[in-house]
Amino acid sequence: MLAVALLTLDLRIVDSRSLKDRRQVVRSLKDRLRKRFNVSVAETDFQNRIGSAEISVATVAAQPGDAERLLEEVERAAGEWLGRDLESASIEILTAPLTSEKLSQ
Repeated sequence: MLAVALLTLDLRIVDSRSLKDRRQVVRSLKDRLRKRFNVSVAETDFQNRIGSAEISVATVAAQPGDAERLLEEVERAAGEWLGRDLESASIEILTAPLTSEKLSQ
């Protein structure tokens, strides 16, 4: 079974005094997550708010449990790196059966 999983991180960047400060926090987090976990990362909302950001992290795995475990690990690491700036996180798993027709395409 093919699984696509999405982790959404809501950030409240308390010490940010400007968009430049905020962008540095967001860029650093995105780069660290990509490098350490080999996941896709994008800033998906609140790009022009000084104290807020939404980061989405996506992965694909053969089994839903594998995708969920990876994103739980990503969430833990983000929490360690961000501390109080990580306001909330949620994981969504989408699954689809793998068929021989899909494999031959």
